[in-house]
Amino acid sequence: MPSRKRPLEGIRVIELGQLLAGPFTGSMLAYFGAEVIKVEPPKGGDPIRGWREVQNGTSLWWHSLGRNKKSVAIDLKAEEGRELVRQLIDTADVLVENFRPGVMEKWGLGPDAIKKTNPGIIYTRISGYGQDGPNSVKPGYASVCEGYSGFRYVNGFENQAPVRPNLSIGDTIAAIHAALGVTLAIIERSNNENSEGQVIDVALYESMFNLMEAVIPEYDGAGVIREPSGTTVTGIVPTNTYRCRDARYVVIGGNGDAIFKRLMIAAGHPEMAENPEMADNAGRVIHEVDIDNALAKWCLDNDAKTIIDILEAERVPVGPIYNVEDMMNDAHYQARGMFEQVEIDGKPLKIPAILPKLKSTPGATTWSGPQLGSHNDEVLGELLGLSDEQLAELKNNRIIA
Repeated sequence: MPSRKRPLEGIRVIELGQLLAGPFTGSMLAYFGAEVIKVEPPKGGDPIRGWREVQNGTSLWWHSLGRNKKSVAIDLKAEEGRELVRQLIDTADVLVENFRPGVMEKWGLGPDAIKKTNPGIIYTRISGYGQDGPNSVKPGYASVCEGYSGFRYVNGFENQAPVRPNLSIGDTIAAIHAALGVTLAIIERSNNENSEGQVIDVALYESMFNLMEAVIPEYDGAGVIREPSGTTVTGIVPTNTYRCRDARYVVIGGNGDAIFKRLMIAAGHPEMAENPEMADNAGRVIHEVDIDNALAKWCLDNDAKTIIDILEAERVPVGPIYNVEDMMNDAHYQARGMFEQVEIDGKPLKIPAILPKLKSTPGATTWSGPQLGSHNDEVLGELLGLSDEQLAELKNNRIIA
């Protein structure tokens, strides 16, 4: 019986974005079978190629972010280059771009122009603040948009500067929203006869805003502003991170009523386990300081593994705070296939798997991030039908690399 195709096989995507939000959208789509043609500037390509840890002229990050993509190096600042991209878009099902709003229109590649020749295109736009509204013209970096979204405000400690996670999560969360939008639009297009494509407008700040749980109704309905709460979560007790004797940290989530009893007995505080004032979450919130102090002292008197072993035996949610070395050495991570291996210059390199997991039609890494322009001949020659002479002329004129 033939194997089932990956979900997005047969879908062609043109990726025009740089850095992270647009490219990670393309990575997700390519991982699940789409043909993703990445258009990069001939000089240097996507800046990610040179960011952070660089070996042999290419960042290790690029081998992950560029996986399964075909790289075409075209100068979008030249009219001749834009005409090539226009032709590529006409062959595609999906376009992903993350330029500042208005740039694609200035180049004659905006949705209205493209839909004249490709009405079925799913035109995916990622920007800091969206395509309209008073802030749409502002630069939209993830760091700024995370703050504007409200996310940074609740992330940190009281009376201290809000904490930034050491990741550009605004870009990644926006990319996940964009990939979801693409798949929804593909389903809609297939479900409706004669349906045209549509524009997907993803804003980084709105993608982070989508994570804000009950912050809006609590303010509107009760006038409550959710404040930063350090390593705890406001209104849920106990759930916290505790330092252990061996300087490792554990996370304990004991906020279920029955779980709380088991936790406090295991921690040597049966009087708290049986205290009627702590029998439900509302009461525990009142006594949060006492409960946290008791658990903090217990953890400081024991190694992290001891705490984890005791609480796991009592069916209390508990776990370590992992760094990347811990993750890669962990049997569960390995059993779940969270690391994939590619070969770079004859050497193995681990890169992360991309989620979600599909049992029957899983995603896969077919190749790692390609060299800049390595698919010029395949894409421009075979797909657009350019001759060797035309390709050579474009290269001499520095329209392509």
